[in-house]
Amino acid sequence: MDMTEAVPARPRRSDATRAAILRAARARFAADGYDRATIRAIAADARIDPSMVMRYYGSKEGLFAAAAEFDLRLPDLTQVPPDRLGEALVRHFLNRWEGDETLAALLRAASANPGAAERIRHIFTDQLSTAVATFGTDPATTGRRAGLVASQILGLALTRYIVRLPPVVAMPPAEVVAWVGPTIQRYLTGRPEGEGPC
Repeated sequence: MDMTEAVPARPRRSDATRAAILRAARARFAADGYDRATIRAIAADARIDPSMVMRYYGSKEGLFAAAAEFDLRLPDLTQVPPDRLGEALVRHFLNRWEGDETLAALLRAASANPGAAERIRHIFTDQLSTAVATFGTDPATTGRRAGLVASQILGLALTRYIVRLPPVVAMPPAEVVAWVGPTIQRYLTGRPEGEGPC
């Protein structure tokens, strides 16, 4: 055997353990939801001791942030009339928050867990910036516009689904769209006061 030939590295045991934990966690979170899934159950599914889950991921929140798949499933904004972009996004996000408890669980976890906060930053930065960039605003402002949209959407989700502020919870979706849509529209297509038109 030529000793100069590279020998493929064997996967480390820790890599296999992490992969087993993530597989078990994804299945358990999907089956039981965030609140009912437990570290003990996930460890049993992965056939390891619960302390190993904590060793690799630190907490249930950290494991959830690493394991859960998050797709905002944003609409193709090029197919939306330009004056309806704000309301289309608000309606879309209301449907996503109300139809997928993992997003609310990630937001809840992000308030206390740096890994979950980083995950939500990446989700909104990558997916929302891409969507905002598709309808032709100045590329120099895409990041700012997407950030402002995220601030509004995440704030709405926090008050409606996590803190459950009664006046916000009580609003029917159509009313939320009517109130918040114009603000999102301005973030997407408007200009700061004092600047010229786009």
